[in-house]
Parts: sequence; structure tokens; C-alpha cells
Amino acid sequence: MTIPFPASEANSELNFVDVSVPGWAWVTLIAFICALLAFDILVVHRKAHDVHVREAAIESTVWISLGLAFTGVVALAFGGAAAGEYVSGYLIEKSLSIDNVFVWALILSYFKIPTKYQHRVLFWGIFGALALRAVFIFAGVALIEKFDWVLYIFGAFLLYTAVKLVVEAEEELDPASGRFMRLINRVVPSSPDFDGQKLFTRRNGVRVATPLFAVLILIEFTDVLFAVDSVPAVLAVSREQFIVFSSNAFAILGLRALYFLLADAHARFSFLKEGLAIILAFVGVKMLIAEWYHIPTWLSLMVIVIVLAAAIGFSLKADRSSSDNHDPSRH
Repeated sequence: MTIPFPASEANSELNFVDVSVPGWAWVTLIAFICALLAFDILVVHRKAHDVHVREAAIESTVWISLGLAFTGVVALAFGGAAAGEYVSGYLIEKSLSIDNVFVWALILSYFKIPTKYQHRVLFWGIFGALALRAVFIFAGVALIEKFDWVLYIFGAFLLYTAVKLVVEAEEELDPASGRFMRLINRVVPSSPDFDGQKLFTRRNGVRVATPLFAVLILIEFTDVLFAVDSVPAVLAVSREQFIVFSSNAFAILGLRALYFLLADAHARFSFLKEGLAIILAFVGVKMLIAEWYHIPTWLSLMVIVIVLAAAIGFSLKADRSSSDNHDPSRH
């Protein structure tokens, strides 16, 4: 049985799917996302508690399953080509978001945010990220439709980012330094003390921000920086706003669980940076040559899956080799 959406068709010029999405489909998608967030914060994480690895693994499995299952919804509504674009966008966003998780770990540990309060601040961080991504996506699609040459800027920027990932050493980020954090403390009256999971509290009758608020703003700021890379990358595999937004939304909804699962595992993914660089370079080239040759969606999906699998495989192998070299019982 096929959902009675207007038929999808491939864009004759760019070979991307071109679908007519009814307003109720957008309302249903946003309502479903809000329902998932509400269930997560009001039921699963209603009380502040430490999220252990087992719980994080179960939640990550659920979120990833939901994201992949939505591929079937897209396929039923718009066809196989649209489903291919969705899952390609989902995998790109998911892979690029892993670096975001490690930055969160640095920020939360630097500000000594208790583990039991971290989920709440990340929840509001994800909520804000969804709104910011929607703005980036609609603006990006509008720019591409109005000015074709923006494609070359996006493509060149992704290639530059890919080269930068490989060539430059990782910078030591000091979350408390810079004008951004000083501006927050200057504009918003703040307290150095926590008040449970609250972002704001009262001290001597004055409403002040807790450290969770400053961390939330910093997390939102870092998401803007990551979105500058990830949104153009997803636009390389789809130009349909519904597909791009839904793939972004489902990819970042599960980042909180992924954070608690991977926050301390940065060293284990030693080849992740190279893998992400290859993916960014590939989608950058895909954008730059789109006018002359459209790389098929199935090929894009295959490249992304193979690169991710290779990066994870080589990382785990290197981690095992490193562990063996440091194990005296093996010598």
C-alpha cells in the first residue's frame, strides 16, 4: 500500500528527486519529533540520574532504529530514489556529528557538569540544534535555487574542510576562553552554583543563570560551527527540504545517547578524522561537478558506507594493537 502523496520525480536538470510535500506531512513530522522529545524528557529522563553505558547503548539502538526505519516511510511516500537520498543524508549527518559529541565531552568535563545533569543540558541543546538546522537547510536550499554558483562555494568549502582535517593538527580547545564566553557572563547575570537541573535560579531575590545555561549556549554555538560543514554536505545528496531536514533531525535526535556511549572513546577512533575528510571531499567534488555529471545516489551511499566501515575497522584494529603493545603479559 502506498501513502497517497503527490508523485515524486527526478529533477531533470540535477537528477535529484523533486517531490511535492503536503503541509500535513510537515506537521506530522514535527509533531512526531516533538512527541519523541517529550517522551524522552518527561518519561525516560524525568529524574536526574547518571546515564550508564548499558542504558546509553539501548537508547542509541532505539534512536538509530527510528532513524533508519524512517527510510521506509520516505520510500512508501516518495519512492526508492527519495529513500536513497534520505539514508545518504542521515549517514553523512550522523558521521559528521560524532566529532560534535567529542566536543560536548570536552565542554561538559571542563565546566565539571555533574553527569546526572548532563542529559538535561544536552536535551535543550538538541532542541535548539533542530531549530538552527531548519534555518540553515531552508536558507541553503533557497540560495542554491536562486544562485547556482553557490554550489561551487559549498563544494570548495567542503574540500577545504577535508584538507584541513587531514593536514592540520587538532587544536586544543579551551571552552572558557574567548570573547564568546566573556560576553555571556557579561550580558546574563550568572551564578557559579548549580540548582539541580535548572538553567536559571534565584539568588538574593535576583534571577540568575546557573552554569548549565552558559554551557547550553556554548553547545549551541558549537552546533552552528558544525552545521556550516554538515548542512552543505547533506545538500550534496538531496535538495528536497523535507528529506534534508528529516535526515538531519533523526541523525541528531540520538546524539545525547551517543554522547554517553562514546564520550570517553575518542582515542579509539583514531582514523575517524581521515574517514570524515574523505566523505567531505567526496561530497565536495559531487557538488563541483554536478552541472556536468550527477553521481548516482546509490553510489554516494555506497561510498559513505564503505568509508565509515573502513574508518571504524582500522580504528578498532589500531586500538587493539595499541592495547597489545601495552600489555606486559603479551611480551
